[in-house]
Amino acid sequence: MIDPSSFVQELQKQGTGFFTGVPDSLLKNLCAFITDSFDAEHHIIAANEGNAVALAAGHYLATGTIPMVYMQNSGEGNAVNPLLSLADTDVYQIPLLLCIGWRGEPGVRDEPQHVKQGKVTLSLLETMGIPYQVLSSDEASMKVQVEQAYATMKAEQAPVALIVKKGLFAEYVLKQPDRVEGKLTREEALEIIVSHTDPRAIFVSTTGMASRELYEIRERNGVGHEKDFLTVGSMGHASQIALGIALSKKNRQVYCLDGDGAALMHLGGMAIIGTTKPENYFHIILNNGSHDSVGGQPTVGRDVDLVGVAKSLGYATAVKVTDETALVDALATKNAGPHCIEVLVKKGNRKDLGRPKSTPVENKQAFMHYIAEETT
Repeated sequence: MIDPSSFVQELQKQGTGFFTGVPDSLLKNLCAFITDSFDAEHHIIAANEGNAVALAAGHYLATGTIPMVYMQNSGEGNAVNPLLSLADTDVYQIPLLLCIGWRGEPGVRDEPQHVKQGKVTLSLLETMGIPYQVLSSDEASMKVQVEQAYATMKAEQAPVALIVKKGLFAEYVLKQPDRVEGKLTREEALEIIVSHTDPRAIFVSTTGMASRELYEIRERNGVGHEKDFLTVGSMGHASQIALGIALSKKNRQVYCLDGDGAALMHLGGMAIIGTTKPENYFHIILNNGSHDSVGGQPTVGRDVDLVGVAKSLGYATAVKVTDETALVDALATKNAGPHCIEVLVKKGNRKDLGRPKSTPVENKQAFMHYIAEETT
């Protein structure tokens, strides 16, 4: 294992003092150390990975020093555009150190949404022409790899990637973890939502804990899962999946169960919801101020006015709720949507929280059969 402090020290020796990215479970110990070690001007958790690349590019342009961008390999998709049309040697020639968590590594058991990305992680970098090394768990070898990465970045004036396998970084716990206020847990809020909605309603849940908790609530209540599309991957896109359904199934209520990190990742999607004005759409943002599924690193979800954003983007109604009574009242609205309900919830989840037993394809097939039972 590599001590996160040792790794960061090697980067600092090379002149790196600015860090940005989107948290990943494989990088959570590294991210926690960076959070404790650098102030808000030198470490920024970005809304999405493409933003992180652009932010790092701006830092390089202003200082001439090479920044580090961290992400899960699923985030490579968000980063492709700025990596190829901004940082690439054929464009602006901007050196960036990419630190990428290798979820779904071939031969290592992982969740279904990571399998394909794991298979193509290295080949995607090769296609983009980005040199990479799989980071060694031996400290002496790691130091050599870091030196080689910086030598390449300086010579080529281009990004280089270090790939991080599961379990590489030694444990590091935040010294001052964020305390997020809330009267309800996310699971309690979800239980209230599903018990106070039309029996024919359609649900689209965002990636991470929300989908896992929704699945367990259905199991606990002894009902099927066909009403729910569990978006196990594609972080930030659940709201647009739900929009596509709502526009085609106008006589059914459609609920997007979103998270604050996911909503912020592609915030422009809310503008499309607000301007297309689906009257049957409920956008429920479960806001715990953190990337809960990948180590609990903070988001800016509690620092921005998501209700104000929704109102300004054209949602018919937008309210912030903190308790069961207010949540039930918001769900009971008979007015035409789209509606935004921001629910302030506690950080964390049950330690014994399970995972869906059905495959993504089985979920899709049951869901499509369910919503096709009645015409629009």
